[in-house]
Amino acid sequence: MADLIFRYGAMGSSKTANALMLRYNYEEKGQKAVLLKPATDSRDGDKTVKSRIGLQAECFIAEEYLRNGDEVFTGIDALIVDECQFLNPEDVQRLAYIADFYDIPVYCYGLRTDFRSHMFPGSARLFELADKIEQIPTVCWCGRRAHFNARVSDGKLVREGEQVLLGGNESYVALCRKHFYEGKLSAE
Repeated sequence: MADLIFRYGAMGSSKTANALMLRYNYEEKGQKAVLLKPATDSRDGDKTVKSRIGLQAECFIAEEYLRNGDEVFTGIDALIVDECQFLNPEDVQRLAYIADFYDIPVYCYGLRTDFRSHMFPGSARLFELADKIEQIPTVCWCGRRAHFNARVSDGKLVREGEQVLLGGNESYVALCRKHFYEGKLSAE
């Protein structure tokens, strides 16, 4: 039986780059790895996954692909899902089903928590169902491991707002717990 794997990390931990490298590794070996992302993630276009370091690949929209019927899973060696925190719990349940009943390994990459340190629904369901959970580490400005995704605006930490606000370095910074709670974005 194949595994459902959740690889999570704070912003800037190279989750997307890791997902794209995994896809490349499968395809380099002559295997078919299907890359998915949720419709919510429209930053780089509807059907493109792009990392901050410039790696990119075409993808399918997860919600559409998962509802296309069972024939889309024929001949697939792996499913790789980027930004999986944006999936709803039912789609995560479908990914577990695919791993169990189609014997296709499913690799999910995403955030554990939002800018308020609350779990995303998709991430919460992955913590409940995943066979393997792996953290992709990154560091705070102080050098400690960063677990938190601080939303910033005008150089200040933002603590209220909608759970989903798409953005990159201009909108988020990874912080350790101490500096997240202090609201300290740098040594200055």
